[in-house]
Order: sequence, then C-alpha cells, then structure tokens
Amino acid sequence: MARTESTMLPLGTIAPEFYLKDTNSNDTFTFEDLKGLKGTLVLFICNHCPFVHHAIKEVVMIANDYRVQGLGVIAISSNDAVKYPQDSPEFMTDFALENKIDFPYLYDATQEVAKAYQAACTPDFYLFDNQNKLFYRGQLDDSRPGNGIPLSGSDLRGAIDALIYNRSLKEPQKPSLGCGIKWK
Repeated sequence: MARTESTMLPLGTIAPEFYLKDTNSNDTFTFEDLKGLKGTLVLFICNHCPFVHHAIKEVVMIANDYRVQGLGVIAISSNDAVKYPQDSPEFMTDFALENKIDFPYLYDATQEVAKAYQAACTPDFYLFDNQNKLFYRGQLDDSRPGNGIPLSGSDLRGAIDALIYNRSLKEPQKPSLGCGIKWK
C-alpha cells in the first residue's frame, strides 16, 4: 500500500467550487449547495484504499455527531475509474450503503476538483469555516492500518470543536496519510 501525505493547502484558502454528481442520490451539487451553517468538512476518499477502510466508521460517526450542530459533510472520490474500476460511481453507491454513508459522496470524473483542492491522498480532510475559508487540513488522528493505535478521530474532532465553539486550534496540524490519488 502506497503511503502518501496530504499537501497541506494553505489555511485561509477559499473552498474551491465544484459541480459534481452525488452517487447516493444521482443529484448534482455545488459546494454552496452542501455547505453547513457552521462550517463544511470536505473529504477525499475512495472505495478500495485500506486507509479509508480503516477510518471510515470513525468518519461516519464524526459526520453523524456534527451535522446536527451545523457542519456540512461532503465526500469526493477523484480516482481514475478506468484504471481502478472498483472506484467507479456504481461501486461508490455500494460502498456508501455498506458503510452507512448518508452524506453526499460525489464523483470527480475529470479530477479537476482534486487538483483545485490540491488533494493528494485518501483520506484527505479539509475543514472550512462558515466563510468558506480553510480552517483545518490534516489527519483524522494518529491511527493507521496495522499501527495498533485505536481510532479516535481526535485531531479532526478537535478541529471541528474549535471551529464550532470558536476556540483556538491545536498546532501544528499534521498531514493526513493514505493511498495516493490515482491520477489519469
């Protein structure tokens, strides 16, 4: 399994806009359509990455815990579905159902959105404030497949709490680590 770190897009960056199809509903959405009242979590994931498989239950719990507090949650897959057919939109719908993902899971067929966000790995997390400015980018927590550290979501949860409750953010922000995005 390839280990790729996130690129750490500069804090304060305005969320790049997109217009992508949701594989859960077949509707097409923009960032503005899906953003939350308090902030928005954009995560790049895919169906086959062992890092995503390791973290997905905690990610879904975080989404469920914070959406009721005004956080928008958006998942995007940008992998090349020709070379990696298991990441095709049809399988994204199955993956969402199997993992109880009931937030939008969008497909970035052109990979333009991943490039705009400078996404590098799966999972890759971007937390924007209610002004669409990047507040946090980095890891879920220190847990990785096989390292024996239990999942807690502590880094991401701490960042979301800081955003929602107007607290200072823990520094430094550590990059996420996962499988590299499968570019065309």
